[in-house]
Parts: sequence; C-alpha cells; structure tokens
Amino acid sequence: MKPSGGDVAAHLLGVTPERRRADAEILIDLMREISGREPVLWGTIIGFGSCHYRYPTDTEGDCGILGFAPRKAATTIYLLDGVDAHAEELARLGPHTTGVGCLYVKRLEDVDLDVLRGILTRSLAWVEGGGSEGMRLTVTG
Repeated sequence: MKPSGGDVAAHLLGVTPERRRADAEILIDLMREISGREPVLWGTIIGFGSCHYRYPTDTEGDCGILGFAPRKAATTIYLLDGVDAHAEELARLGPHTTGVGCLYVKRLEDVDLDVLRGILTRSLAWVEGGGSEGMRLTVTG
C-alpha cells in the first residue's frame, strides 16, 4: 500500500456518522502527539509515518506506523504488533472488539484514552524496534 496523497481534512468531511468524525479528530491529535508525525491518507486509512514490512515468506509491503480508519460501524485502529501483545491493557480499555491486528471502537468516549495511549505508544516502540522474526519492519518515514 502507498499513501494516496488525498487530503485528510477533506476525507474527514465525508465520514459518517458524526460521532466517528469527532472520534477521528481526537485520534489524529493523539497519534500525531505519540508519533511526532503528521497524518497521511493511505486510501481510507489515516496513517502516521511509514514503514516497510517483510514476512519470512518474503511477502512485503508498506504501511503507516500507526493508523486508523473511521468506518461507519466502528473506528478501526491498526496495531502492527497485534492485539495479543496488549491483552492486559485491552482488559482495562473499555468497550471494544478485536481482530488479529485490529482494535474496533464504537465510541471513543467510552474507552480509557490513557490506556489507549499506552497501547499506541508500545505498538510504536515495537515498530521502531524493527518488529519481530515473524514480521521485520524498517521505518521509512
């Protein structure tokens, strides 16, 4: 995946419902603060920074270091180190569901933002540390 070059502010104008748009603005501020990087659109994903990943199978690509997508049903927060790495914190986060590398939040106001900040900070450190044998990462931006 590559950055699409789209305008993040214009993208947010089309996000529905309104709650998702408000949550997106909070997440942009949070991820900007944690990563020290500006938001960039990767299709419909709002990403911060960039990295190159490679699996042992030689499958490889590029993605944001931190990122999320404000979807109609829930906001999807992407965790490159996977949700299992954050099991203890997720137990304290508040209402959410998960996939292998995705955290789904319906209402950001219902979760503990300090816990979310910790999850994102740890995930960023994992990426900047190069990932793991199962997923090698190189920060490129």
